[in-house]
Amino acid sequence: MVKVAVVAAAVVLLILALIWGLQRHLIYLPDTTTAGSAALALPGAQDVVLEADDGVRLGVWLVPAGEPDRGIAVLVANGNAGNRAGRAPLARALAAEGLTVLLFDYRGYGGNEGGPSERGFARDVRAAQQYLTRETGLPPNRILYFGESLGAAVVTELATEIPPGGLVLRSPFVDLASVGRVHYPFLPVRQLLRDHYPLAEQLASVKVPVVVIYGADDSIVPPEQSRRVADAAPMLHKQVEIPAADHNDAVLVHGPAVVAAVAELAGQVASS
Repeated sequence: MVKVAVVAAAVVLLILALIWGLQRHLIYLPDTTTAGSAALALPGAQDVVLEADDGVRLGVWLVPAGEPDRGIAVLVANGNAGNRAGRAPLARALAAEGLTVLLFDYRGYGGNEGGPSERGFARDVRAAQQYLTRETGLPPNRILYFGESLGAAVVTELATEIPPGGLVLRSPFVDLASVGRVHYPFLPVRQLLRDHYPLAEQLASVKVPVVVIYGADDSIVPPEQSRRVADAAPMLHKQVEIPAADHNDAVLVHGPAVVAAVAELAGQVASS
């Protein structure tokens, strides 16, 4: 019996060690192919290459505002899958609302060098924010941060250091461990994670208007987690629940209610 217990313990430890080493392959699901030309996906958009402060080069699309130009820009931080090409419909819809839009890919995504990590993403979003303010001439309080799912955590962390005019969080989770436990209830997720993304905790210190958008039938990030994030916002502007919407449904990714919520927040920022 003792020998069996030792073997079983060794197997469990081996499995946990493998999960520790391979966890980023489970968390991050990048489309590593080159995103292609901005002008082909979004007429008038510019292809740009940025450099993060550790030298990693990042592909970016800058999408000009339609008329009338509101003088507000939106920095879009993607979720954990795909690349910026998949966010073209969102950028097109926001530009039609008179908003300048920046789509960028993290390291390891969209043909970019490097590999995904929480620390690396923090570097990447800062490079994108700095470029957007420099290129448009807009101060941070005329920029909205739009984060989808994992990207909601990325822009919230950025907002603790560089507050925007407003924050739009689409399908946000409380922290990575909380959503991880939903999908891996048999694992000690919090103890194993190397990346944490403490979104709700960080949001509590962000004093800007916040819009939280989520799908009522989200199977990736449970709606109750997004509601808890809304509860953590000191300046919650609006909470938008999209009926019958799952995590990657078009109506939640770039649907009319999503675009309208961003445009409404932009209007408030523009008039303040």
